[in-house]
Amino acid sequence: MKTLKSIILGLALLIVCGTVKANTPPNSANLTKTYAVNTYVNAVTRGKLDGLNDVLDKSVKFSMLRGNDMLSFDKQEMLNFMKKDRNVQQSCLTSTHVVENSNDVAVVRVDMHYDGFVRSNYLTVANTADGWKITNVYSVFK
Repeated sequence: MKTLKSIILGLALLIVCGTVKANTPPNSANLTKTYAVNTYVNAVTRGKLDGLNDVLDKSVKFSMLRGNDMLSFDKQEMLNFMKKDRNVQQSCLTSTHVVENSNDVAVVRVDMHYDGFVRSNYLTVANTADGWKITNVYSVFK
């Protein structure tokens, strides 16, 4: 009788835990600030797009100053562009530097050092309800 009660209690506990776990959004535990920045760096420098869609907020904006022209792109336009360079290794040295950091938002500079110039990407990463997401990328060339 004791064994039967233990088995029933164990099954009830398993069902309750399984139900609670089912409400947790997938990958939200993975969406840390560091994961978001590293995923972006892997995408732009190595063409590794795994997880990139998850770390980009649905309203992310990509801006680039090219000469006197400001170019802006949305999430889908950037993902389509990056798919063309899938698995292409950039010939640059990459470094990151946290410019500003808080519990809700961070600004991270990602410098890509090429021969003769540097591309600096300023990432704004926000702590959303779905984890840390990139909400803005601003690129300048030096």
